[in-house]
Amino acid sequence: MQSLAERQRAFAAALLDPTLPTPAGLVGPDGRPSSRRFAVYRNNVIVGLTQTLKDAYPAVHRIVGSEFFNTLARAYVVVDLPRSPMLFDYGAGLPDFIGRFKPASVLPYLADVARIERAWTEAYHAAEALPISLSAFADIASDRLPAVTLVLHPAVRIVRSPFPALTIWQMNVEGGVPGPVDLAVGGENALLVRPEAGVEIRSIPNGSPEFIHALASGRPVLAAFEQAIAADPSFDLSANLSDLIRVGAVVGFGFAQKPLRT
Repeated sequence: MQSLAERQRAFAAALLDPTLPTPAGLVGPDGRPSSRRFAVYRNNVIVGLTQTLKDAYPAVHRIVGSEFFNTLARAYVVVDLPRSPMLFDYGAGLPDFIGRFKPASVLPYLADVARIERAWTEAYHAAEALPISLSAFADIASDRLPAVTLVLHPAVRIVRSPFPALTIWQMNVEGGVPGPVDLAVGGENALLVRPEAGVEIRSIPNGSPEFIHALASGRPVLAAFEQAIAADPSFDLSANLSDLIRVGAVVGFGFAQKPLRT
């Protein structure tokens, strides 16, 4: 006799694999196994999860079209069922899955467009926090500036791509106008933050992702700057720092015990 856990695993497996028989113990009103009823339930699960992915990745859906997206979603659902009843959180693994999905290899930027959409979802549902202004730093003594650490907004997300993925995403969101894009122009870095009700997304220069990641890890501004210029010698500390504060990406600051070095 199967345990409850075994029956649950068999039920979940049969939901996603139409070649498997109707799970034992599932019967219709006549007391007999009802494959037809289970097939309807199986189809509803797949359709529901596919729609959830369409809602979460509208630009990807628009780029590839419904037929391709349905095939992609079906392949993904089979290997990654929801782990939470909160369906807005479903599909976190789709960008990486797209990168491994051979039919999508003709669109090398597609996984990064999906990463932007996932970052948008995470930023939208991140915790609230009150951004600070440049005036908050006015009273810091100059000799303490090298040790300043910044607290970033919980919604801050960075997406880096060797392709113009941000431009492609912007063309394919609601209100966007698709057009030709030269993939040879190089990559783009996207910063997402939600200082108030809506998610803001913008392009940031090379060196800025390293700078922001270093700040997020608790490194002082000076050490973060050193990491940024290692990535791009033309990195402008003053411009990048003021931009971060202006867009609401900074919600607090502190001081390192000892100035850190890279």
